[in-house]
Amino acid sequence: MKAVAGLNETPRANRVHIAFFGLRNAGKSTLVNAFAGQDVAIVSDVPGTTTDPVSKTMEILPLGPCLLTDTAGLDDEGELGAMRVKKALDVLATADIAVWVTGEDPSLGGEALARLREECRRQGTALLEYRRGDDVEEFRRKVAAVKVAESAPPLLAGLVERGDRVLLVCPQDGSAPKGRLILPQQQVIREILDVGGVAEVCQPESVASLGDGFRFAITDSQAFGAVDAALPKSVPLTSFSILFARAKGDLAAYCDGLSALRRLEDGDTVLVAEGCTHHRQCGDIGTVKLPKAVAKLTGRRLNFAFCSGGDFPFGTVRPKLVIHCGGCMLTRREMQRRMAAARDAGVPITNYGLVLAAACGIEADPATCMVARR
Repeated sequence: MKAVAGLNETPRANRVHIAFFGLRNAGKSTLVNAFAGQDVAIVSDVPGTTTDPVSKTMEILPLGPCLLTDTAGLDDEGELGAMRVKKALDVLATADIAVWVTGEDPSLGGEALARLREECRRQGTALLEYRRGDDVEEFRRKVAAVKVAESAPPLLAGLVERGDRVLLVCPQDGSAPKGRLILPQQQVIREILDVGGVAEVCQPESVASLGDGFRFAITDSQAFGAVDAALPKSVPLTSFSILFARAKGDLAAYCDGLSALRRLEDGDTVLVAEGCTHHRQCGDIGTVKLPKAVAKLTGRRLNFAFCSGGDFPFGTVRPKLVIHCGGCMLTRREMQRRMAAARDAGVPITNYGLVLAAACGIEADPATCMVARR
């Protein structure tokens, strides 16, 4: 039942992220366990017990669904310790609230705290300070009172009304997870139901038999060509990836980034970034289908770099273009951070769905998020 329960939980990308920082042995893990009401992190008097970030999902009212993350001490030493500190600070990129835990000696850690405070200021992250031994319940109320940055708007904001029929085209091929729909499909169905709409779900080969009468259709991006050919021209069309790009990123900027494909030269590097990690299939969209689509659009011999999950190696990979997934597993804060990193480096960024649509000869309108039908 544990696996089934996981499918029914609020996605991590839709939770308030609270990260705990401090020196080694300051009491971070003890505080995280007290917050969660269970033993999430190992507690020990041995400095450096927490090495990699440890996370736990829970509810904190009135914040709602939250993700608590314990991190390694920011005073960790040596080459390995420096790597742990980096991983700890990487957590800050997705944190809505950062908590600095002061140990028994408040005179220690001033430099680390100053560094954390500056990073929080730069990223717009709320920073709270907790001193070891303070009342946990009182501090929990303080955390719950924090006004966090606005979360991503609904995927279908302004697109669906009560009674609308929306067609969802969900290919169930070898890359689809067994026994369930993927997260973007689940979230879109839920939003349609929430507004009183009607979601009709099918595979690409069934589209032609369903006729029109739909407010619009949403397809998996890799099926754009087949769906565009089979769907009545009177029905507007978009993709799950484009809807997420609209909600979490900047669809207009992604559309502008698409034009950079025409400027690529032989030998240029394209970074393909995916927000989740999964077992790669033989027809994987990120590592197989996207490179083929880019080759078709550009006619160039390009180098491709790939990253997934929390990894976004913008400092080590120097691409001429970034192609990013919709980011269903990432918070809007993280997607905005990634877009800002590309913008600051002068590197255009675009979206999976836009590239795959363009490979089929169709382009998206950023004002409506629908594609121009052929």
